Amino acid sequence: MTETTSPYASDALPDETVDVVVIGGGAAGLNGALMLARSRRSVIVIDSGTPRNAPADAMHGFIVLDGTPPSEILRRGREQVRQYGGRVVSGEVASAEHAPVSPDGDLRFTVTLADGRSTTARRVLVATGLRDELPGIPGLAEHWGHGVVHCPYCHGWEVRDEPIGILATGPASVHHALLFRQLTEDLVYFTDRTSLDEDTRARFAARGIRIVDVPVRAVVTGTDGTLAGVRLADGQVVARRVLAVATRMRARTDGLDGLKLPMEDLPDDMGRRFASGTAGATEVPGVWVAGNATDLVAQVGASAAAGALAGSHINALLAAADTDAALAATGGGAGQPVGGPVGGRAGTARRAEMNTRKADRP
Repeated sequence: MTETTSPYASDALPDETVDVVVIGGGAAGLNGALMLARSRRSVIVIDSGTPRNAPADAMHGFIVLDGTPPSEILRRGREQVRQYGGRVVSGEVASAEHAPVSPDGDLRFTVTLADGRSTTARRVLVATGLRDELPGIPGLAEHWGHGVVHCPYCHGWEVRDEPIGILATGPASVHHALLFRQLTEDLVYFTDRTSLDEDTRARFAARGIRIVDVPVRAVVTGTDGTLAGVRLADGQVVARRVLAVATRMRARTDGLDGLKLPMEDLPDDMGRRFASGTAGATEVPGVWVAGNATDLVAQVGASAAAGALAGSHINALLAAADTDAALAATGGGAGQPVGGPVGGRAGTARRAEMNTRKADRP
């Protein structure tokens, strides 16, 4: 499920090589860019304009900003990145790949947009977020972000005391039911095509959660355009004002195949994400990931924090790379070009990046 935000003035792509390209203009990407720009790094944010929370009226669960529309948070974020010299460019990434190293051996990456524009950067932060995959039940998608919700912490207070239904999609839905039971006395669990063991049924009965085992055929929309209920395979309509659905979450990977980033599946078919270690470092030197692209359940606050951590980590390793290059330029014996051989006399920055990844291995 994706929805495009309102257009905004886009910055131009610079001709010169920049320190960092951030792919993704959500909370993680903008906060990572903010940390880098405040450290006087040249940074570009490539923003497709399709954030996950675009359909929502407000963002919740983040102190101070609770209740703020997602579009307003992003608008402020772009302004703040630009305040420190960062650029925000509207566009879709068509490809991102390794480029020939610099004359001093430092890493280089080329990011090309769908319209043919391209830019070169020393490092890459992937903050593309994720896509929610909903069950293919007629009428479900049109209520996404309003009558159809996925997170009790993001939307729970707003739907409290309403007749809520849990549309089961897998094992995670059982946990969903217990969380939403905290918010309403009127909760129905639609097993649809999933199964429940007797222990879970007993636990639901103890909490007053009604179970409906007849498959769901469609979501019913009321005359006012809001969600009105669920139509079952036997024709019965169960009145509901809200449906909670545990979606399958998939990191957005469009245009990123050239980076060859490792990915991993979550248990119980919950989703697929980019694998990462400390501060979002990946097994690919020079590339970090942050936010929902690697942490599928992170809310806005956690994603922003992850972006900040990744940004500070990138800046620290760039500082070491700059020092290696400066030392090599003076003929100092201890430093060697960052992109040089791993064995023997590899530079401090190169060793630091590799040691980070080694420490994350089991």
